[in-house]
Amino acid sequence: MKNALIIFLLTIIFILNASISYAGWLVYHKPEFKGKVIDAETKEPIEGAVVVVVYKKHSLISGPGGGYTSVINVKEALTDKKGEFYFPSYSTVIQPNSIEDYAEFIIYKPGYGSYPNYQMTPLGLNAPSEEIFFSKGIGSTGELEGLVQRKIEMIKVTFGLVELPKLKTREERLKARMIGVTGYTSKELPLLYRAIGEKDNFLYK
Repeated sequence: MKNALIIFLLTIIFILNASISYAGWLVYHKPEFKGKVIDAETKEPIEGAVVVVVYKKHSLISGPGGGYTSVINVKEALTDKKGEFYFPSYSTVIQPNSIEDYAEFIIYKPGYGSYPNYQMTPLGLNAPSEEIFFSKGIGSTGELEGLVQRKIEMIKVTFGLVELPKLKTREERLKARMIGVTGYTSKELPLLYRAIGEKDNFLYK
């Protein structure tokens, strides 16, 4: 009984010390994200595009394959008449054996190429750069780290601005097909899955 109590107390002390030693180890926080989606050819805003932010965490407990990344929450929004979207800052509590990972983004509008695989700009951003790209506001310019022809380079960007190409052939529409977020259904992401369901209307136009 005495040994069990000692082990319990040591465990509590370890958790408290770890949470102090590693800032953000128990608290998950992401800043506000905003952006603007435009037609790559006309530069006109795209209204009604679905934007999804995927909040991820990374497990510190490793098995034979090491730690792993998982989704802790998703949020979605529609672009307005200006083509703009906004997500407020997000905070929650995560397990002591996890740390926050980078947020990822999906942008989808039937009839257009999707982000992050079929956009015109920005191209090649890695996960840390993508998060910065959508947290710096809309319209200012700068450079972010990205992958260009398999090499890491600094890429010139206009923060928050995403250009999507209009898909003009059935082959382009098939190539740019959109899938959902693993583990999440239309219950959690009704806007995204409704838009995905509309894609068939564009395959035969």
